[in-house]
Amino acid sequence: MKHILIHGLGQGASSWDGVTSFLEETIDIDCPELFALPSGSAVTYIDLYQAFSDRYENYTEPLCLCGLSLGGIISLNYAIDHTLKVQSLVLIGTQYKIPKTIMKLQNAIFRFLPKSYFDRIGLAKKDVIGLADSMLDLDFSRELASISCPTLIVCGGKDSATMKASKTLSDNIPNAKLRVIEGAGHMVNESHAETLASLLQAFHSNELA
Repeated sequence: MKHILIHGLGQGASSWDGVTSFLEETIDIDCPELFALPSGSAVTYIDLYQAFSDRYENYTEPLCLCGLSLGGIISLNYAIDHTLKVQSLVLIGTQYKIPKTIMKLQNAIFRFLPKSYFDRIGLAKKDVIGLADSMLDLDFSRELASISCPTLIVCGGKDSATMKASKTLSDNIPNAKLRVIEGAGHMVNESHAETLASLLQAFHSNELA
């Protein structure tokens, strides 16, 4: 099985380095750089998702998806569209329906951040704002029940922005389990890498209590 770890907005593939260092070396892992995938000049959610889908189109082996925030939304979307191809699903700090007020506030904050912040992300400021705007109408509420693979929902105990969504995901996706990592914020893969790695190991080994 191929284990795909998908970073969030404001992160890159290297944000998983801590997690992968605690995982067994025998696990086949791929950490795509999301923002390097689209070939077009504009970066919209549709472009990003399509580029991600194209990357794994010819994979015949089962996929184990694990995504944080934006990466979680892409994972959720892919699991809905490719039910038979996804072996398992891990959603970390993930929204199933974009909270428009929060997203618009986030975009307003983005407009005042310095260029150096966006250099770290790997996207220009206008592209980050455009990407966020293109996600405003995303809503997977009706499709959650169609996900049939084992699913783990993870949320940081301090991540109040996604806690409600995490509980809703665990209640509406069949075979889903919710785990809260106490003391963690939104970027769980960076702040609590070892704890998250242990959760992933237990989940994929069917040892999660």
